[in-house]
Amino acid sequence: MIKIVWLLTLSIISLYAAEIKWEKNIASAVERSSKEKKPLMVLVTKNGCRWCDVLKQKTLKNQKVVAVLNRDFVTYEGIVDEGSVPPSLMTQGTPATWFIKDRTPMFEPIMGAIESDEFLKALDIVKQEYKTSAPQK
Repeated sequence: MIKIVWLLTLSIISLYAAEIKWEKNIASAVERSSKEKKPLMVLVTKNGCRWCDVLKQKTLKNQKVVAVLNRDFVTYEGIVDEGSVPPSLMTQGTPATWFIKDRTPMFEPIMGAIESDEFLKALDIVKQEYKTSAPQK
């Protein structure tokens, strides 16, 4: 009985402690996205950016958002001041959230921090567009 309670407790803790599985670099993110046939989400941030922190600490900690991203997307964070953002995805401001299919942006980026519910709606739109659009050449 104690083992069951312990396992339930661990399961609940791990469920609420889930985090986004970020790729370590853009090359591995692009490769995995292509291999797994999933859209690539590239989050462009900057150290010290207040709205980047809001997005990462609120929206991207929401368990529904985390679950959808980990299941249906490949994710990568490029940090402007660390030189890890592909030049083609540089923007005037941060945060910028790009969605990529076959190395090509699907839409203009989502700029700024948005609420979890709105982010989830955007993810649904991206998933639908990814499935229905023709492959890029």
